[in-house]
Amino acid sequence: MRASRRASPVCFSWARPRTGLIGFWGSAGAGLPTRGLPLNAERLRRLFARALKASLATPLVIAGCHGERHVKPDVPVGLLATNYRRVRCVEAPRPAYFSPLAVPRLDRAWMVPAPDFVELRSFSYTSEFFVNRAQRRPLNGHLRFSFKQARSTGFKPVVSTGNVCETAVDKEACWEVNQAQDGGMEGFAADCRGFPKSDCVAYYLVTTRGDEVRTYATMDSLRQVLGTIDSAGEAALLAFADGHDVCSPTEFPPAVGVNPDEGFTFLVQRGDACGPGTTTARVPVRVSSTGKVVEYEPIIVKYGDTGCYPGRRPVGLQEARAEGHGDARGTWFANAARLEAASVHAFHRLREELALHGAGQALQDAALASAQDEVRHAEVTTRLARRFGAEPPLPSVADVPLRSLREVLFDNAVEGCVRETYSALLAHHQALHAEDAEIREAMVRIAEDETRHAGLSWDIDAWAEPRLSEEERSALREARRQALAVLRAEMAVPLDAQLTAEAGLPSPAVALALLDSLEQELWA
Repeated sequence: MRASRRASPVCFSWARPRTGLIGFWGSAGAGLPTRGLPLNAERLRRLFARALKASLATPLVIAGCHGERHVKPDVPVGLLATNYRRVRCVEAPRPAYFSPLAVPRLDRAWMVPAPDFVELRSFSYTSEFFVNRAQRRPLNGHLRFSFKQARSTGFKPVVSTGNVCETAVDKEACWEVNQAQDGGMEGFAADCRGFPKSDCVAYYLVTTRGDEVRTYATMDSLRQVLGTIDSAGEAALLAFADGHDVCSPTEFPPAVGVNPDEGFTFLVQRGDACGPGTTTARVPVRVSSTGKVVEYEPIIVKYGDTGCYPGRRPVGLQEARAEGHGDARGTWFANAARLEAASVHAFHRLREELALHGAGQALQDAALASAQDEVRHAEVTTRLARRFGAEPPLPSVADVPLRSLREVLFDNAVEGCVRETYSALLAHHQALHAEDAEIREAMVRIAEDETRHAGLSWDIDAWAEPRLSEEERSALREARRQALAVLRAEMAVPLDAQLTAEAGLPSPAVALALLDSLEQELWA
């Protein structure tokens, strides 16, 4: 099972493109059976059996209904707006799958002097994290690190207004200069995804006025050309340039209001209350008349609901959630079914990436077999969702390029060797403790399949270890540590009582005991 896109700490796991943590039991990649239980999966089964037996000593106290809570936002101290309206934006092509669906509109009249043409452009680059072990550590003991950046050639037009080189004397020369403005390595609203090697996108403005072509790639240059910020549109452009998504449609859409004294305030969404331990907040962002952008403390407006399945999403999975239902069981299984279906895409992609990077045929076949498992899981969870009155939303996965080996292995370390391994154990817990007979029967089969999927993650990890440098191993260990911290936070929140009992989900105390058992034997 599996989109992030994460396998849930309180339910089964979603197939995702995996990547490897360091070492487990032996090596893999040749002679691995595509069905049945390979070495790592069989050992996981024995480990799970011990963990489940030990968990029986933990009191199985079912927590009361926690549910979804809404908190009325209080405006922070300061002269911020009190009345808001939607931000005026325009749809735009996305430079990358994680880029905003819309951007602030442009108006030549904002700029002094007014140009003939204004265009927002984007460019792509990579940023790679390196640990320098050759230098001696400073007194604080931390390793020295750096980032290596490499820019892709060219640019992508995002949105424009006016006519390029309209009043130029030498229009041909003006046009050539305009096309040559690629932004260099300077840009605003930069957004990066992935680690230790990140794919990044940044933006810049280009204007033409007469024969003059100018580029604005920093906040200071934008403030200078905009002058006094006396319109919501100018403020939106500056907030966007400062890294705030003021345009994308979200559960709580971005809004703008006029401040009592001067300037504007935007409310932008941060976070996604999808599952226990998560929150959605609205962040007030104040833009003064001088162009200064100040972010205030987030205001939590929603706590994670127990009906949302926070499974890891395959790269490129578009956001979608089952509509709210009165029955937490229906919502939970509807979201589970969507992510099960997305896992089919994830395992097919994993197979392609394994082939691209030279993994053995056995690993590729195991990924394909896992995709076939997920088809069946999607059918089962869809049936359960409909039984409880919910209809699963269909997954939409964008077509994005195959990833580098390091990206695949990093994903496998977090989502496969940590989250999916833990989720496979939870599936066994559900198979033992679900009070609902149909759910219990479904989880028996799913638990066995998910154990094989977790075993595949460790097989990939063992295959990859000889190909990693010490710096890469260090980065993966840190990723594993962070993944464990996230799991612990997620387990601290009790679930809906009826969902917990009928689906066999563990209480926070039992979930923590299960995780402790895995940590001692796998991740210590």
